[in-house]
Amino acid sequence: MTNPQVWIPAVIAFVAAAFAVFALAMLWEGLGDRRRRKEIAARIKSGTIGETLESLFRESGRTDPTWFDPVADRLPHVRDLRHLLEQAQVPWHAGTFLILTVGASVACGVFGLVLTSVPIIALVMAVMGGTIPYLYVRRKKGKRMDAFLERFPDAIDLLGRAIRAGHAFSTGLQMVADEAGEPVAGEFRRVFEEQKFGLPVDESLYGLADRIELVEVHIFVTAVLVQREVGGNLAEILDTLAQTIRERFMIERQVRVYTAQGRLTGYLLAALPIIMALLIYFLNPRYMSILFTEMVGRMLIAVAALMQIIGYFIIRRIINIKV
Repeated sequence: MTNPQVWIPAVIAFVAAAFAVFALAMLWEGLGDRRRRKEIAARIKSGTIGETLESLFRESGRTDPTWFDPVADRLPHVRDLRHLLEQAQVPWHAGTFLILTVGASVACGVFGLVLTSVPIIALVMAVMGGTIPYLYVRRKKGKRMDAFLERFPDAIDLLGRAIRAGHAFSTGLQMVADEAGEPVAGEFRRVFEEQKFGLPVDESLYGLADRIELVEVHIFVTAVLVQREVGGNLAEILDTLAQTIRERFMIERQVRVYTAQGRLTGYLLAALPIIMALLIYFLNPRYMSILFTEMVGRMLIAVAALMQIIGYFIIRRIINIKV
């Protein structure tokens, strides 16, 4: 398509930048884990084991090196970023995420600049590269939330049966943590251990609702807390809630079936220009080579790629119907 003398330096620059960013991110992870181990060892040696356990439950996300905390306090939305990483269960520190974001942006920008020598195209590619870590984390969070919602009704049924059998609410939480599948088991295990080590039950449940941003979980937490305040048959409440969640989940799947044609259309519209460009190139390489050898052609490719991405996300937004 293009002269190898242009492609080879661009690929080398991209690979070198990517490896440098990866090495820096691994160094940052090592510094954060080392600090974490030292803090826990120091607390245990000082005899504040109870405080250590409580602080471990209260601290959200993974910790960064000490010198980064004052910097993070001045950066906007760093707390939201740590919360997002915890929700997605991605083993990154907030600093690691920022390093990967900046590194991906620089690597893609350098690649575009070496390849095209056009600053506008390099800037567009840098912005697109900087969104890759965020999109990855958002996708991990979405998949985890979907897996939690799929197993949540069975966990509520199990909790209701435990209460109906005469067990305490905390014992029911332990049974769900032992018998339910992930990620439900892990979240209920955290709630059980938090209240076991002295955290109030309402704060533990509020933490669950904060980590799992699902309407169903908020309804579950509200139902349990109201029952603890005013009384009532908690087992019957949980049975009704589980049935309601299953019906809602069924409706969501029906909506996905009805919007399948729209999703397929979006995928087809996104892939069709690329497929047509490849076909035309194989049929008439000289005709397509103008787009890669001329400055105007490279700018048109960058604009077309940007518009394709924007159009794809617009179509996804249209067919993403909330139930």
